[in-house]
Amino acid sequence: MQTSAEKEVLVYGNFINGQWTEGKDYLPVFNKYTGEEIARIAKATREEVADAVTSAKETFSKKKLSPYERYEILMAAADIFKQRKEELAMTLVQEVGKVLKDARAEIDRGIQTFIASAEEAKRIAGEGIPLGQPGNEGKMAFTVRVPVGVIGAITPFNFPFNLTAHKVGPAIAAGNSVVLKPAELTPIIACKMAEILTDAGLPGGHLNIVNGLGHETGQFLLEDDRIDMFTFTGSPGVGRHIKSTTGIRKVTLELGNNSPTIVHKDAPDIGKAAELCVTRGVGNAGQACISVQRVYVHREVYDLFVQNAVQVAESLKVGNPEDPGTDVGPMISEKEAKRAEEWIQEAVGQGATVVSGGIREGSILHPTILVNVKPEMKVICQEVFAPVISIIPFDDIEEAYRQANDTRFGLQVGLFTSNLQFAMRATQALNFGGVIINDVSTYRADVMPYGGVKDSGIGKEGPRYAVQEMTDERIVVINL
Repeated sequence: MQTSAEKEVLVYGNFINGQWTEGKDYLPVFNKYTGEEIARIAKATREEVADAVTSAKETFSKKKLSPYERYEILMAAADIFKQRKEELAMTLVQEVGKVLKDARAEIDRGIQTFIASAEEAKRIAGEGIPLGQPGNEGKMAFTVRVPVGVIGAITPFNFPFNLTAHKVGPAIAAGNSVVLKPAELTPIIACKMAEILTDAGLPGGHLNIVNGLGHETGQFLLEDDRIDMFTFTGSPGVGRHIKSTTGIRKVTLELGNNSPTIVHKDAPDIGKAAELCVTRGVGNAGQACISVQRVYVHREVYDLFVQNAVQVAESLKVGNPEDPGTDVGPMISEKEAKRAEEWIQEAVGQGATVVSGGIREGSILHPTILVNVKPEMKVICQEVFAPVISIIPFDDIEEAYRQANDTRFGLQVGLFTSNLQFAMRATQALNFGGVIINDVSTYRADVMPYGGVKDSGIGKEGPRYAVQEMTDERIVVINL
């Protein structure tokens, strides 16, 4: 890393075998609120991507770390992250547009993800296999888990610290080496992560970073058959391309969702349910794959719920993400804010009603609540990825389950109810990777298994589960 005195911006090349390289062409990174250039990153060439994979491959073959060494390095990194929390949080505020309190929360979560990954480094184990069938007398069998090899990690813009931690931490814990391609819109935090891991004792080659555009740098990675596994978080379209390109290699795909939450009339606290739906729907400017988007509310409490939701939305402070009191900051770009605004206007043209928000100021879209929506509207059937929430009435809980399932996605769903039978029925009826009872679809604990079905992806994250994905099970049979 270097600093350009001309414009006082950070300049990052590519991180290969423990060293930063200079690039020929650079991409600007902008402050998402002010629009000023804050950094430049090098566009990795095909040759540089190949060099990074070579570094990772050779490191995996020749420079293995013991489980305890991995544990110590990851724990040391977590300590440095704690010491530099405010600096790292401000990096997120600037390059993502994340409001300060959410940025601090993401750093805290990422630290815990690294700690959990460190703990898993010491727990990797196989199991004994009983061979009790006839003809297997005198034989003993067990499995061991071995690292996959080189992990190609491609990360998104919306949670560039914690979601990168969910890939890098478990990969290192499992004994793999990594080639990381961060989102070109938010690469600074990943570059700082690499520097901190190096300071924590991670030898060169275990983590390499190649910067650039997805359709260029990312494609170069996909076409290198020396990479043993890919882990990606992003859009279903790109996930589908990755799966079709990588052949029979292992992949973990964490993709999109148009997240539903169901509020039954017997919800323990309608006001609290409304508050959670709104704040978790517009937090991070709605740019999370599990942000509340569709809310199905029993007709008997529908008007009360809408009233509460509007009050919450209109109480939120919108504006400068550096202000500690701001609740909602800018979206990742004005282009995306305009796209979401167009979806709102299209829905209104098709009969929807805006009961709160709907106002765009540059890249800031005010928290928006829609009613009178229809299933075919984009704000319902597609992933809006913006601070836009639609509220839909229902009369019967089975109808609510059906409407929630009426989607090509299946990541997480929330349900508020005091009825144990409804809750247990939901675990079987709702076709999602996660069913969250008496909380919203947005709930995630970083140690839990996290992943979806249908177009929401394949494989699981969460350090323990990612380690399982990033290791291969090998059977050992001994003839005694």
